[in-house]
Amino acid sequence: MKQEQAPQTEKITTGLRCRELLVSLRKIIRAISLHSKDLNRKYGITGPQLIVLQELLTYGQISVTALAKSISLSQATATDIVNRLEKKELLTKIRSDQDKRRIIIQLSEKCLQILEQAPPPLQETFIKRFSNLEEWEQLMILSAMKRVVHMMAAEKIDASPILAAEEITGFNNTTL
Repeated sequence: MKQEQAPQTEKITTGLRCRELLVSLRKIIRAISLHSKDLNRKYGITGPQLIVLQELLTYGQISVTALAKSISLSQATATDIVNRLEKKELLTKIRSDQDKRRIIIQLSEKCLQILEQAPPPLQETFIKRFSNLEEWEQLMILSAMKRVVHMMAAEKIDASPILAAEEITGFNNTTL
């Protein structure tokens, strides 16, 4: 009788762990969404838009193609974000002097005021905390996350190292 209970107990324990892992993943997704919504409420920009604006702050002027490459986004996604920021008058587009077909983007004065007040993107906080971990713990977390990606059959999903919200993914957290 004890032999029959052990497999049943193991299944329950595995099920509970699986549920706990899925809840943790939902919390991560929710944290990203809440951060972006808070940015939007306080500053009128989303997390992905803040990342684009901070990248522009670093470069001063840059083409959309170069911007997309520097933040590991597709050209279409970067263009969409840039267009939204232009409508908000947070950046301007100018034609390149060398190649009139090439569009260069730069920050507006209005944007510089917002960036002075805005908090760092969510991933900067993560990077700081992750960097403070011991190497063995960093490797353990990385290995576990790669395993989760594999278990979710998500290896072929194109993803940027920048954590993005609904604007980039089209994902709505209410479906979780």
